[in-house]
Amino acid sequence: MRDDRPDEAAHDVRAAGHRVEALIEELGALADPVARARAEELVRLLVGLYGAALDRVMRAVVECEAAEVLRRLTADETVAGLLVVHDLHPLGTADRVRAALRDAGERLNLAAGDLELLEATEDAVRVRLAGGHGCAARALTDAVREAVRAAAPEAAAVEVEAGTAPPLLQIGLRAPARTPGEAVR
Repeated sequence: MRDDRPDEAAHDVRAAGHRVEALIEELGALADPVARARAEELVRLLVGLYGAALDRVMRAVVECEAAEVLRRLTADETVAGLLVVHDLHPLGTADRVRAALRDAGERLNLAAGDLELLEATEDAVRVRLAGGHGCAARALTDAVREAVRAAAPEAAAVEVEAGTAPPLLQIGLRAPARTPGEAVR
C-alpha cells in the first residue's frame, strides 16, 4: 500500500460527492463550450471506469463466496458509499438504514423500538425517534440523522420525526382514609 494517501476528507463519499457536484456546476459556467464538454466527458469516463472496476471486484468476491470479504467491504463507509453510487451494494437502502438504526440505537443506549424506519427511498428516509425527550433530543436526532446519511448517501433527505412522549404519571393527593362504617360520598 502507498503511504501518500489523500487526506480523510477525500474518503468522505458524501463530501466528495458534494464537491464533485460543485465543480461540475463551475464547469457549466465556463465560457468555452469545448473545455466544458471535455471536462464533463472526463468525469463521466472516470466514474464509468471506477464503476466497472468495482463491479468486477464485487463479482469476484461473490463468485468466490468470500462472505467475510463482502462483509468487510460493505462495512467500510468509503467502499460502501462508492458501491451505492455505482448501484453495486448488495443491500438495498431500507436494509442498510435498518442496520444503521440498530447500531445507532445500541450506541446511543436507546430502548428496542425507539428507532423505527418509516420510509426509505432515494428521495427520502423517514425515521421515528420515540426516545430522547428533553435536552438530549437534539443531540439524539442529529446522531440518528448522521447514521442514516452514512448508510444511505443516495437519499436526498433524511427526516427524523419525534415520537410521542410517554404519558406522564399523574400524582395527586391521596383521598383521606375512611374509618370503618363511614359512608362513601
